[in-house]
Amino acid sequence: MILAKLFTDPVFFVIWVVAIVYGITIHEFAHVAMARYLGDHTGEDMGRLTLNPLAHVDPMGFLLLLVIGFGWGRPAPFNPFNLHKVKSAKLGSALVALAGPVSNLLSIFVFVVVTRVLLGSFAFSPESLIIQFFIFLIMINVVLMVFNLLPIPPLDGSKIAYALLPDSYEWQQRKAMWETKGPWILFLVIIIDSFTPGSFLGGLFQWFFGLVLKMLG
Repeated sequence: MILAKLFTDPVFFVIWVVAIVYGITIHEFAHVAMARYLGDHTGEDMGRLTLNPLAHVDPMGFLLLLVIGFGWGRPAPFNPFNLHKVKSAKLGSALVALAGPVSNLLSIFVFVVVTRVLLGSFAFSPESLIIQFFIFLIMINVVLMVFNLLPIPPLDGSKIAYALLPDSYEWQQRKAMWETKGPWILFLVIIIDSFTPGSFLGGLFQWFFGLVLKMLG
């Protein structure tokens, strides 16, 4: 995967690593920043309200990402019962979860604008290293945004989906069961998708990236 490029194309490896580190950092920072805005100090007290990548990149998750193409960042800590600026902990949790993908979406728009400006200046060709770097940044943020919106625990999409569910005891039981089984279901989804022709996740990423490329003209 990406790690192999270290020996065959070190420049490619470096720009991919920088893009991945940026995407993870801005995503997890956004979770902590939203929780802090809504009233919870947990992440701030743990030193996570920072754009320092070392606070957000999980070493094992990052290594696996380089080796097998799948990994994770350090989950953003927060206490939903401290989110007193919203009417319920459930809504607050959904907003904190949504902040991560939204930060990736905003990053995509920023990098698209920068890329269009650079290309419009005629100072850089589409094949130039700087343009390729911004394309990689866009790709990484597309993947992080789309993947995290899947409604499978522990991904952000599950927390967003919970906000739409009733507060009845029956639904809380189902939620608890889903929380327990979700990580295993997600693992199976990734494994099956990796070895299935016409990858669903890959197709989803490519579809959204295709929309972004249209924005680039």
